[in-house]
Amino acid sequence: MELLIVLLVLLDQFSKYIAKKYLILKQPINLINGYLNLIYVENRGAAFGFFRDKKIILVGFTSIVVIGLIYYLLKNKGKDRFIDFCLILIIAGAIGNLIDRIYLNYVVDFIHFYIKDVFDWPVFNFADIYVSIGAVLLCIKLIFFDKQR
Repeated sequence: MELLIVLLVLLDQFSKYIAKKYLILKQPINLINGYLNLIYVENRGAAFGFFRDKKIILVGFTSIVVIGLIYYLLKNKGKDRFIDFCLILIIAGAIGNLIDRIYLNYVVDFIHFYIKDVFDWPVFNFADIYVSIGAVLLCIKLIFFDKQR
C-alpha cells in the first residue's frame, strides 16, 4: 500500500519535473493532432480553477482529506482490495498536487485533451488522473457493487 502510493507520487512528480523543464518555454507539443497536446500550465486553483490563489484553503482541505483517507485505509486494510486500490489512487493524486501547492504555490499541469473545435478539457496532470480514476471507480463500486445494501 505505502509503496504504491510512493511510486505513484514519484511518477507524478517526475512527470511534472519533465514538463517544467521541457515545456515551460515552448509552444504546445502536438501528440495527436486535434485531440492531445502537451503544454505547460501553472494552475493556482483547484479543479477547473476553483479557489484560485487560495493556497491555505486548498492545502488545509487536501491535508484533512488525505489524513482521513489514510486513517480509513489503515483501519479497513484488506477488507476490500478494490476499495483499497481506489483510495490509494485518490491519496497518491492528492499528495502529488499537495506537494506542488506547498512548494511551488501552484500545480503543474501539462496534458491537454480536446476535440478540435467541439470540446476542450482543462489542462491536467497524472495526479489528476489518479484522483479521477480512483473516484470514478469508487463510485461505481459503491453504487453498483456494494453488497451491504
